[in-house]
Amino acid sequence: MKQLRHALYFVFSVLIAGVSLVWMKTSLAHGSSDWRTASRESAGIAPDPSEIKEAVVQVYAARAWSWRGIFGVHTWISVKPTDAVEFSVYEVIGWRSYRGMSVVSISNRPADGRWFGAMPTLLADIRGDGVDQVIKRIDAAARSYPFPDEYRVWPGPNSNTFTAHVARSIPELKLDLPPTAIGKDYLTGKTLVASAPSGTGYQFSLFGLFGVLAGVEEGLEVNMLGLTFGVDPADLALKLPAIGRIGP
Repeated sequence: MKQLRHALYFVFSVLIAGVSLVWMKTSLAHGSSDWRTASRESAGIAPDPSEIKEAVVQVYAARAWSWRGIFGVHTWISVKPTDAVEFSVYEVIGWRSYRGMSVVSISNRPADGRWFGAMPTLLADIRGDGVDQVIKRIDAAARSYPFPDEYRVWPGPNSNTFTAHVARSIPELKLDLPPTAIGKDYLTGKTLVASAPSGTGYQFSLFGLFGVLAGVEEGLEVNMLGLTFGVDPADLALKLPAIGRIGP
């Protein structure tokens, strides 16, 4: 019992320290205190479409704006068909619902643009033969998103719910969404059981509040009140809420 208390104290201390560090890092990353002037420029990660002809699909995550970034990230999908001169970006943006618009946004903003100052991280990248067909399936999945008029930061549906929804239709991505992608476990289709976003396992989720996921790519994850705790045995990585992935 004493060892359990010490273990819980250690985990709690790590979480508190991690959240503090994330808060400082997020504040520095966003820079500007005004979202209207925060950077949305390319981070220099995506290939220049004027220099490559092949089809490309990439998935990105970046810390959310303001206090939300302490706990979670915003994710999006960028695609470029063969010979296309620009990327198209698929994502869900909550404020669009306030204007009576679908929350699903399809735009030509920079594929790897900073999310209001925050530097994006590349989660998946596939290119070449067969990717044009993948892009068509991404477009179809995005347009069939079942919550075009709904948005909730917690527990979903939100931008990460959307990305997970699309990823389940595209197992080629093998997308392992980070534990900070709050809302990824809010299942679409009025079901409690679904394939994992990576397509390499399955998950049970009770409205995004409680659940468990097991997959080759993700490892084992437990969702409690929308917060993800997990371990990836294949890569010897630990997954913690707010902090994210610790390890390779």
